[in-house]
Amino acid sequence: MTEPFNVALVGLGKMGISHLAIANTTPGMKVVAVCDTSALLGGMVQKYANIPYLAQYADALSLPGLDGVIVATPTRFHADMIRQAMARGIHVFCEKPMTLDADTSGAIADEAARAGLVGQVGYHNRFVGTFGEAKRLLDLGALGRLRHIHAEAYGPVVLKPAAKTWRSQSSEGGGCLYDYAAHPVNLMNWYAGAPVTCSGAQMTQQWSTDVDDAVFANLSFDGGVSGQVSVNWADETARKMTTKLCLWGDHGKITVDRQEIQVFIGTNGTPPEGYRKGWTIKYITELTDHPAFYLRGEEYSAQMEGFVAAMRNPVGPYVNDFASGAATDRTLSMIRDSARGVVPARATAVLKPVPQRPAMRAGLFGWTLKRA
Repeated sequence: MTEPFNVALVGLGKMGISHLAIANTTPGMKVVAVCDTSALLGGMVQKYANIPYLAQYADALSLPGLDGVIVATPTRFHADMIRQAMARGIHVFCEKPMTLDADTSGAIADEAARAGLVGQVGYHNRFVGTFGEAKRLLDLGALGRLRHIHAEAYGPVVLKPAAKTWRSQSSEGGGCLYDYAAHPVNLMNWYAGAPVTCSGAQMTQQWSTDVDDAVFANLSFDGGVSGQVSVNWADETARKMTTKLCLWGDHGKITVDRQEIQVFIGTNGTPPEGYRKGWTIKYITELTDHPAFYLRGEEYSAQMEGFVAAMRNPVGPYVNDFASGAATDRTLSMIRDSARGVVPARATAVLKPVPQRPAMRAGLFGWTLKRA
C-alpha cells in the first residue's frame, strides 16, 4: 500500500476549515499540521482534531517528510507562501485566485514547471461533472467551430453595507472580480483559451466601498471566438451562487450549469455517442462519481483527490495546474485594466489545454476512462 502524502494546511478561514475536513479524510493524504495567525482557532483544531497547530508558516514547512501544503489564506499572501514551499521542494494546492499580479502568477507557474513540482489552484468547477462534460464535447468537436461564449454568475453575497473583512478590501484580493467572477472566467479559459483583448468592461459598486459588486466585460479569443462575462454578487434574486455558461458553435449549442448540461446538435452536426440531433439533457448525477468524503459538493473532495493523484505523477497532465491559474489571473487583469480605461498591448499568453482523449470522462481525479 502506498504511503499517504503528508500535508500541512495554512489558513483556518471558511475555505481552510472546509479543505481541512476534506483533506483529513482524503485517501492518500494525511494532514500533519495546521497553521494560522489565530492561536484560538489553531488550538481548537489541535484539541478536537488531534492535528498539531503551528503558529509560524516556516515551522510548518520545516516538518520532516512534508510533501505538500494547502494554502487557504487571503490572496495577497499567496505568492510568498507558494514560493517558500517550492523552495523546499514541497507541492502546493492554493486557493484561487493564484495571486493578485498576473506577471507574478506566470513566473511562479514557470518556476513550478522547472522544479517538477505540483501546483494546483482551487478552481473547483473544473471538477464538476457537467462542466467537465462540456469540455469533453468541445474537444470532440461536437459544436463544430466555436463562435461565442457567455459566462455568468450571480449570488446574494453583499446585500447591504458589510463589516470590513479581507473580502471587502481590494488590497487583500476581495471584490466580485477576484472572488466571484474568477470562477466563470476560469471556465471560459478552459473552453476557449486565453483571451487576446478585452473591451467595454465595467466594475460597479452597489453596497461596497473599496471593491466591486458587479463585473461586465467583452472578450475576444483567437480564431474569432467572442465572449461576454456578466457577474453580480449583489443579486438578491439569487438564492445562492449560480454559475452558468452558454456556448454557440456552427453545429450547435451547449448550456451548462452546476446541475445539468443541455446540448443541441444541429442539422449539419454529428452527435457524439450518447447524444442525438436536437436537444439532449444530462444531469449531474449521470456525470459524477462518488467521492470518498462529501462536504459542500463532490467537486471540493474531487479536487483534493486530484491533488493526491497529481503528487503521485507530478509530470501530469492534471487539472488546474499553475499555468491555467496564471492564465485566469491574466484574464482578470485584462478585465480590471479595461474597466479602468487602461489599453494594454495585445495579449500574447497562451493557455495550453490539458490533453484530453475522446474516450474519457470527468471523474474524481479529473479525467478518467469512461466506463462501458
